[in-house]
Amino acid sequence: MHPRCDEAPQWARLQAHYQAQGRGLDLRRAFAEDAARFAHFSQQAPHVFADLSKNLWDRQAEALLLEMARACELESSRDAMFAGQAINSTEGRAALHTLLRRPPGVALPGDEPFVAQALREVHATLDAMLAFAEAVRADGQITDIVSIGIGGSDLGPHMAVRALEAYQIPGKRFHFVSNIDGHELASVLNSVRPEGALFIVASKTFTTLETMTNARSALDWFVAEGGRDVARHFVALTANVAKAAEWGMTTTFGFWDWVGGRYSLWSAIGLPIAIAIGAAGFRDFLAGAHAMDEHFRTQPLAHNLPVRLALLDLWYRNFVGLPSRCIAPYHARLQRLPAYLQQLEMESNGKRVDHEGRTLPMATAPVLWGEPGSNGQHAFFQLLHQGPDVQALEILAVRDCAHGLRGHHEMLLASALAQAQALMQGRASDCGHRHFPGNRPSSFLLLNALTPASLGALLALQEHRVFTSGSLWGINSFDQWGVELGKQLAQDLQPRLQSGDVSGLDASTAGLVQRLRS
Repeated sequence: MHPRCDEAPQWARLQAHYQAQGRGLDLRRAFAEDAARFAHFSQQAPHVFADLSKNLWDRQAEALLLEMARACELESSRDAMFAGQAINSTEGRAALHTLLRRPPGVALPGDEPFVAQALREVHATLDAMLAFAEAVRADGQITDIVSIGIGGSDLGPHMAVRALEAYQIPGKRFHFVSNIDGHELASVLNSVRPEGALFIVASKTFTTLETMTNARSALDWFVAEGGRDVARHFVALTANVAKAAEWGMTTTFGFWDWVGGRYSLWSAIGLPIAIAIGAAGFRDFLAGAHAMDEHFRTQPLAHNLPVRLALLDLWYRNFVGLPSRCIAPYHARLQRLPAYLQQLEMESNGKRVDHEGRTLPMATAPVLWGEPGSNGQHAFFQLLHQGPDVQALEILAVRDCAHGLRGHHEMLLASALAQAQALMQGRASDCGHRHFPGNRPSSFLLLNALTPASLGALLALQEHRVFTSGSLWGINSFDQWGVELGKQLAQDLQPRLQSGDVSGLDASTAGLVQRLRS
């Protein structure tokens, strides 16, 4: 295993630097003293420009963080991931989601022996999935695509279909069902017709409780409403082809155990995206992600945007002590991006032990939260500007809009710029209620346009950022044992809600069971 960040000699030097200079850093003074601050702390990566200059760090802090990353052998960890080594140590698997967007026939230095064959399988599955997507797009009788999944099988496709609405095929509606709460599924079923619906059931094992409960109810509704030909109207995204066949589903697309759920929208799990934007659009989506993969894989750490973002995250979490990061996309179609990033980062790095099972002495993943920007300004931005605690903020803006409404986009972009400016500059006032302390940090990510390629690059950027911080913390970013216990207890509690048996339960749970039965 590679050295952990707190075991590197730069850790103590970073602590000392924060106490000596970082604690008192004032952004207004930093800009006044360094005319090149913006140039140094901003950069262009594939499809994404980032301005990190309004953050509470200086060149020395970044230099020490870069030294620490080298001491922790980050490049070696990165290369191991791309080569298909079993870096998911607790499950003995590779984490090779980057292979899903690697062009056919491309070999990288150090590839594990299985990678070439896996890449051929990836493209065979991709070609078949995209051919099916095109057939659905051409089928005028199919008007509603109902995607049933949960977690990574829902958050990614749901977010991407919404984000790329400007590229969506007309005449088809897209619905996403993930919650086991029947109100969600019932609402969708009330709005579709059996003969016009295509149900996509996404579950690697075809046993996921929430997904299969919703799928069973959808199938029962389909039959009860006179639906015919289950094989035509239900498709499975699963590795358990036999189980899907038992349900009458003959069209299946699989994926591999080296694809984690929150990294799976690039695989067959992305079928709803492919139907929405077409085969060419989906290939552009993959190409944008691959461009960012190559940036991360080949660029020096000092000019590597995922690495710089991760180092800033680590600086804020472990030295400045900021507990959360707000995500504010200034684009209505990126409404689901905060939820997607919550799973990506908090499920990946919300860990308290390292690869070897040792309890970590430092904090790991921050709490991620957020809402589209202009809505957030009239909700929680009050806390960002004048709350007692400083929070990290990440603004995402898109230069070009996809509508023709005069004045709207200029006003939106001005609002994004103004919020970052106001947070940094503040405003002095003798009236405490009107005083803005300023010196509040923000990062600004900018896309030229929201396209399949730019969205792919943005998401790959976030994946590699999470991998980098996880690698430096010495944790396994690719397992999620923390989701298991609640599932196991729910299986015990469900029959108790029917029987009323509360034996062996704690007093609170027993009381709630009885209350729910009364």
